[in-house]
Amino acid sequence: MEQEFLERMSKSLNELKQDIISKLIISNADFKESMEGMDPKDVVDAASDDIDRKMIEAIGSQELKRLKLIDSALSRIQQGKYGLCMKCGKRIPQERLEVMPYALMCVECKTAEERRNR
Repeated sequence: MEQEFLERMSKSLNELKQDIISKLIISNADFKESMEGMDPKDVVDAASDDIDRKMIEAIGSQELKRLKLIDSALSRIQQGKYGLCMKCGKRIPQERLEVMPYALMCVECKTAEERRNR
């Protein structure tokens, strides 16, 4: 996969992550008070490293799931495995990754999984 594309996706994933954390800060006054005065990178690290019960409640299960998927995608970029379907191993089209940069599967495998889970 092209380095430029990987860098763009990494930037997009980090922006999504920061957006989720910003929403958390806005919705949870206690968390906001504890994070005030911290460097933005420290806020991301603190939220990623210390997701406790209050944060889970504030984020909600969907946002928590998205945050975990984003972290997983960032790890796959570092490992050189980004953009490969976790099910069949084929390349996930760049168009899909641009829409959903934390996608784990190609469209075919995701569709098959959704059909099985109905």
